Amino acid sequence: MGSVRHVTSPAGFSAAGVKCGIKASGKNDLAVIVCDTDASAAIVTTRNQVVGAPVIYIRKIMPRGYGVARAMVVNSGCSNVCTGAAGVKDAQTMARLVAKAVKTDAKKVLVASTGIIGHRLPMDKVRAGIAAATSSLGTDNDDQVVKAIMTTDTREKTALVTARIGGKDITVAGIVKGSGMIAPSMATMIGVITTDVAISPPALHKALVEVSNESFNAITVDSDTSTSDTVAVFASGLAGNKPISAGSADWRKFRSLLGEVCGELARSVVIDGEGATKLVKITVLGARNAAEARIAAVSVANSPLFKCAMHGGDPNWGRIAAALGKSSAKIDPSHLKIAIGGVTIFTNGGGRKFDLPRVESHLKGMEIDVECNLGLGKGSFTALTCDLSREYVAINADYST
Repeated sequence: MGSVRHVTSPAGFSAAGVKCGIKASGKNDLAVIVCDTDASAAIVTTRNQVVGAPVIYIRKIMPRGYGVARAMVVNSGCSNVCTGAAGVKDAQTMARLVAKAVKTDAKKVLVASTGIIGHRLPMDKVRAGIAAATSSLGTDNDDQVVKAIMTTDTREKTALVTARIGGKDITVAGIVKGSGMIAPSMATMIGVITTDVAISPPALHKALVEVSNESFNAITVDSDTSTSDTVAVFASGLAGNKPISAGSADWRKFRSLLGEVCGELARSVVIDGEGATKLVKITVLGARNAAEARIAAVSVANSPLFKCAMHGGDPNWGRIAAALGKSSAKIDPSHLKIAIGGVTIFTNGGGRKFDLPRVESHLKGMEIDVECNLGLGKGSFTALTCDLSREYVAINADYST
């Protein structure tokens, strides 16, 4: 029985995931995704100032964040970060090996790596892995592909939507890995999205940047932005629709579909946060503007004290108010309202009597809703995070360096 498809579901894509020995566990650790034709491509990458060699490489071959590409190679188990010129050469070699195998230019092959920082890639194993992957490309390897990009993830993360654009059936599909070191700035740890829609590279990039700000940039597990954050989108154009230009009605529809996929992928990262037991949604309303709403929501989402309270089921509004107040967003306690599970617990500058059993029951659930109305304007933003548990500390205390 074939695997459930995702990245190869859109027309024109094949892929493979293999075990080549980068991971000591012996699990899948290298994947190659290939388009049959030159595809419109777009990337978003980390804003961390310390970046991996693959990020350096793909920024060099795609300096505007978009262009034409044929393939992507991703390895897990070693992030190829802080490895100097030799690491960049290794990333280039990975691209060159894939390019030779699929008969394209190395500048049309994207590279991403995730895993431990500071180690050189075992290139003999990588070479063998690329040879194995490129010789077994197909449309029934998708489950092996998603496993090959995982590190501390406990589950596969995929998303797929279909619709009609320009009178043609189109598909948008994606995979992502990420569980810890998650506080993305323009991306999440590693994500690959494929679509068969016909769209220009600039229009594809504009859509990716916009939806990333609403999805990948709206999540945090532990406030730590990865050195390797990369999301890449490939559009084969084989759906047969008239090429989409930015701002058109078809572009807006595609943007919505891309946002749906990215949103589902981002949500799956938070749900699988290291040691997480709860998904926590923090919605800030009434900020002076959207930028301040984002700042305030992320401040709460990143607060260890707040996240511990959510783990323990404690409706401690003081931690929420403090997290809002420490941010650079304008906060006036006399205008502030805080609610958990739809129950207001703070208003007019102080706590109020509320239905404690109802709130505690909400906090025992797998999904928690927190709403903060600043009462100062019309800006709003929603951030997603998870609780902070003892297991998170155990995972990261034992993580090998």
